[in-house]
Amino acid sequence: MCRWMAYSGDPLTVDELLFRPEHSLIDQSLHSREGAETTNGDGFGLGWYGADPRPAVFKSIEPAWNDRNLRELAREIRTRLFFAHVRASTGSPIQQTNCHPFRHGNWLWMHNGFLADFGLLRRDLLMAVDPTIFSGIEGTTDSETLFYLALTLGLEQEPVRAVERAVGLVEDVAQRHGVPNPVQMTVATTDGTSVWCFRYSTEGRSRSLYYSTAVDQLRRLHPELEGLRALGDEARLVVSEPLRDLPGAWNEVPESSWGVVRPGADDLQPFSPQRGTVEMALPVR
Repeated sequence: MCRWMAYSGDPLTVDELLFRPEHSLIDQSLHSREGAETTNGDGFGLGWYGADPRPAVFKSIEPAWNDRNLRELAREIRTRLFFAHVRASTGSPIQQTNCHPFRHGNWLWMHNGFLADFGLLRRDLLMAVDPTIFSGIEGTTDSETLFYLALTLGLEQEPVRAVERAVGLVEDVAQRHGVPNPVQMTVATTDGTSVWCFRYSTEGRSRSLYYSTAVDQLRRLHPELEGLRALGDEARLVVSEPLRDLPGAWNEVPESSWGVVRPGADDLQPFSPQRGTVEMALPVR
């Protein structure tokens, strides 16, 4: 599997969250506590927003803990919103185009989990991708395929509905192929303003996901922490694992839920895949 983190809030340098916490994402790449694997060393990726609405992306197949370029960049990149991901491959090749986050226009997407028996489902799922965006698929992962299914089904207009339909489509195709429990996912996606996060698995035993407590509450709980004074009230993190053991700082995303982090009020709601809503011309077998 993988580990990831998403930050939205006042601008800060990426290394403040990527390297400095005691259980940072870099530490998790070697010593994950709640992942399916302890080590997530099959590459990494960083996506961030600057002056351009289209995000920048940096990816490498090096282990995140051993990449000097990542450490140098993280000290210099100052951003209000970024995604970071460390990868543990579930079978697809270790190559840059398979590292997260994936980008389309001004959107980013990253995923922890898998689509079961993806090799069996892959052709039918790819055939459902809108031909006008199909050429944007660069890698071979189930994660990127799920992203392009969501784009096909309206991610840019209705993000939650699109992901519900994409997951429902995967479950429909898996049922036709006799594949049980096909979806395991925690997903984050963003248009550069809002961040949508999803925790879901067909079997109802999803990988870990947490969101941070509001900063003003944390300041009241932990006035001794100077670092909290530098964060604005809109700062919010969504992470595969807590970045440090701090009472009251982290909240588990409930099973089968989606949430959105955005300027103003955030939201957390149940997630329900929409099955049987997409007609597919599947080959005769």
